[in-house]
Amino acid sequence: MTEPHKVDHLHGVTLKAMLEHLVERYGWDGLGKRIEIRCFTHDPSINSSLKFLRKTPWARDKVESLYVHSASHPRKTKAAVPPADGPAPDALAPDALPPDALPPDALPPS
Repeated sequence: MTEPHKVDHLHGVTLKAMLEHLVERYGWDGLGKRIEIRCFTHDPSINSSLKFLRKTPWARDKVESLYVHSASHPRKTKAAVPPADGPAPDALAPDALPPDALPPDALPPS
């Protein structure tokens, strides 16, 4: 029998793409709080961070680990916000709808 195929989240992903994803998701401040290295906390840039990460295996391992975690746990999207000019249509009171919009048994007694 064959073994189940493991998903490798790092396959084909460049260090630059990982870093750009993490900066987009967390921002430089958030990234610096999660991985405390100077290239993320003091005058950060993609190029200076790449230079440091390519020369520092332990730092690169931390970035790869955070990338794998963030790639396997995508952020939840926020629910739709009702329009600013009034409540969502389903939030209207039943008596505010025209009588033919409700089933006969849902109409209030006359």
